[in-house]
Amino acid sequence: QVELVESGGGLVQAGGSLSVSCAASGRTFRYYAMGWFRQSPGKEREFVASIAWNGQTFYKDSVEGRFTLSRDNSKNTMVLLMNNLKPEDTAVYYCAAPISYYDDPRRDYYGIDYWGKGVLVTVSS
Repeated sequence: QVELVESGGGLVQAGGSLSVSCAASGRTFRYYAMGWFRQSPGKEREFVASIAWNGQTFYKDSVEGRFTLSRDNSKNTMVLLMNNLKPEDTAVYYCAAPISYYDDPRRDYYGIDYWGKGVLVTVSS
């Protein structure tokens, strides 16, 4: 049984920081990309960030430079550190694994097998 369990998030004022973490169980994702998507009311779920097995990262343009994604393969965990948060970052954040893509998951990902249930991040102005 594969599970992706998110934790963290919460409420913070604009300019503050939060983190969301994901712990995977049931299988290892050591050799696969993992990442985060988010969804706010009235919008489609969108790619936020991903990290490959070797640590290569990709970020949505609007979060690049503010968010940092890391992973610990020995623990099968992943952490997204979100700095300088903005109200438009408010969303439910979902852990996703594995992320299958060709060259750039921001534009050509084609498969995700597992999703977490989501964790809420709220940024007030």
